[in-house]
Amino acid sequence: MRAGTALRVVHEPDTGVDLAAAEDAAKAFLHALGVPTDTESLRGTPGRMARAYAELFSPRPFDLTTFPNDEGYDELVLARAIPVRSVCEHHLLPFVGTAHVGYLPGERILGLSKLARIVEHFACRPQVQERLTKQVADWLDDHLRPRGIGVVIEAEHTCMTLRGVLASGSTTVTSTLLGSLRDDARSRQEFFALTGVHA
Repeated sequence: MRAGTALRVVHEPDTGVDLAAAEDAAKAFLHALGVPTDTESLRGTPGRMARAYAELFSPRPFDLTTFPNDEGYDELVLARAIPVRSVCEHHLLPFVGTAHVGYLPGERILGLSKLARIVEHFACRPQVQERLTKQVADWLDDHLRPRGIGVVIEAEHTCMTLRGVLASGSTTVTSTLLGSLRDDARSRQEFFALTGVHA
């Protein structure tokens, strides 16, 4: 590890995933909805369902790498169009979209890939988009101590587009701004302009 590099391994505690029990439950769920699982194409479906949801709910550990801001860089750092995929906690149906995550550095800067890792970390669980947006911002604020944080997520929720109101093509936009990006109008305007979001 390079001198001056701060490294912290980020992971979730063991959740005790029981794939066999999940497969049995998926099979019972399908049968309760009148879907047989005794055909060749559906026989393996309960196991595939169990493994798919286990994957959706299991964030990968990653190294949170920060570096000293030796050059005193004080302008916006922004990662745009980070893919987001999560599962709505109300219907357990997917929502997918993009996140824009930016910060105004303080004493330390972050390895750029870590902005995407942090989004993935909090998206890997049953979620609501509003909480996800705030969790990413708050976590970065706690661990990086920047002068400002901005997070915008735009996503399509299949619980709204494939069922219920059937609002095909609709998206939901949420944002959380902290520090200078919340308090300073010019910084806030720059952030939204660079993300392409109209504030």
